Amino acid sequence: MRTACRTPARAAVRAVLSVSIAARVLGTIANFAIDGRRVERVEIASDDLARRIIRLRASVGELGLRFESGAALRDGDVVFADSERVIYVDVAVDELLVAKPQTLEAAARLGHALGNRHLPVQFEGRELVLRYDRLVEALLRESGVVFARVRRKVAAPFRHAHAPHGHDDGFS
Repeated sequence: MRTACRTPARAAVRAVLSVSIAARVLGTIANFAIDGRRVERVEIASDDLARRIIRLRASVGELGLRFESGAALRDGDVVFADSERVIYVDVAVDELLVAKPQTLEAAARLGHALGNRHLPVQFEGRELVLRYDRLVEALLRESGVVFARVRRKVAAPFRHAHAPHGHDDGFS
């Protein structure tokens, strides 16, 4: 028996019915015992690192990941293993701007400008890392801040600050 797209019906049924739910990471691919099993990489966006519930497509069908609050995926985490295969997540490369203000004043001005735009940033030593945006690139260029446009993986998802605030001037 074949489906309309000429694939065996058995494979189509298997892909639909093979849903595995994982509540925890099994380890990291760098330290996981492979023992002759096939290794499969599933690419995810860096934003997915912060999600509590994730659905991934893999050779075994769909993998559902449901984590407790506060838990998060990292690049290289093993999310599935059976007698035949080991599946791990590989975080996709992001287009980023890496800024390195040379003075405290430049850093404060840049922080103020980025904060007004509600842009999430990450700090790596003395560098500010943020997603590429052509308007932010223009801001960096105009302000004279040393920066580079790069493509690389981020270790953690970009998160917005969750501090409640308002823009009420008190005259309303």
